[in-house]
Amino acid sequence: MTPEPKELQELVRALHQQAAPWLPAGLASRLHWGPAVATEPSQVLSCSKLNRILAHNPDDFTVRVQAGTPLVELQEELAHHRQWLAVDPPWGSGSERSPNNQGSIGGLVARGLAGGLRQRYLGIRDQVIGISLLRADGTAAKAGGQVVKNVAGYDLMRLLTGSWGSLALITELNLRTLPLPPQRIGLRITGGLEALAALCQWLLQSSLSPERLDWWRGGSSPWSLVISLASINRQTLGEQSACIQAKAAEGGLEAQALEPEDLAALEAQGRGANPSPPKDQGLLSGEAGQWLLRLGVKPTQVPALLASRELEGLAMVLGAGSGLGMAWAPAAALPIYRAEALRRRCRDLGGYLTVLQQPEGFAMAAWLDAPSRPMIEAIKRQFDPKQQLARGRLPGVQPTPVV
Repeated sequence: MTPEPKELQELVRALHQQAAPWLPAGLASRLHWGPAVATEPSQVLSCSKLNRILAHNPDDFTVRVQAGTPLVELQEELAHHRQWLAVDPPWGSGSERSPNNQGSIGGLVARGLAGGLRQRYLGIRDQVIGISLLRADGTAAKAGGQVVKNVAGYDLMRLLTGSWGSLALITELNLRTLPLPPQRIGLRITGGLEALAALCQWLLQSSLSPERLDWWRGGSSPWSLVISLASINRQTLGEQSACIQAKAAEGGLEAQALEPEDLAALEAQGRGANPSPPKDQGLLSGEAGQWLLRLGVKPTQVPALLASRELEGLAMVLGAGSGLGMAWAPAAALPIYRAEALRRRCRDLGGYLTVLQQPEGFAMAAWLDAPSRPMIEAIKRQFDPKQQLARGRLPGVQPTPVV
């Protein structure tokens, strides 16, 4: 269902009266991620026609958009004013800039999956300063405001970020923008894991503030650090790069300088780009054959995770400062028993593993019960008493297998 904006509220009210299950969606480009919806057929309600940029205040560094606005179109509009939304496109975007490829801004917030740019700019929930939504019964609500300093009211922004459409339908967002850095360069550091970890720790404690500090590995290749530096001054970037390279040389590491286009290409690979993807890769279409995992551990536990044998053969990008990352592999490279072992390893390190996509025929739970499950379920009952929204997709509550 792709209703016009003026029809949306009445449609939601009608679904509520029928107690019909439905799934909120943006552009519906990644509906196959996460657990299967528990009730089939569950109607998909897309916000693709809520696709307008409603107001942009360049002087205040804020923008108000409808939830179905494609991320790529929002970034292009902000770029006209030398501004941007400081978030990574979702995994699977690669280097393409088509609207459906990068998804909608509402979908990005609903999944809450921030990339490596959170090293400097924090996550997507930190970019949201106001939100409008429709509850399951069609009641409209909003929270936050249109200015960065507005913090009054219940923090629905953080509650809805990462809710996977299980609590409400996001309709509008007020977002914080930032000046677009005029200069950007990168470094890729390779060498032994222990020496890389020491360099990473030095960087995190230094006065330098890289945009990105990611652990990076493409399958069977060794670990490397990918660093993105941004500034208004090219000379400043050169000095920062020289400082990092000198420190790397002290540890016997090899540093490769990356020009902006090389850095962008490497970042695209870290989002799943493949110059010659196999026809059966199915990473965006939801076809069988691929694992896509979301991992998270405490930053202090990242070196221990990277040394784990359970990660062998997986391609992976992991934020050094956040401990959050993505791993992916074809079915043949990751038997399900190893995927389960990797989940146990993450849990042993105080973290978690979320299955965003798995090969056909596998039935690994997308996520497990969180310690706060009773509170999560109580919030769900308040927002959605009839349990209509995204049945089986309540983060923090282990999904019941769909038979």
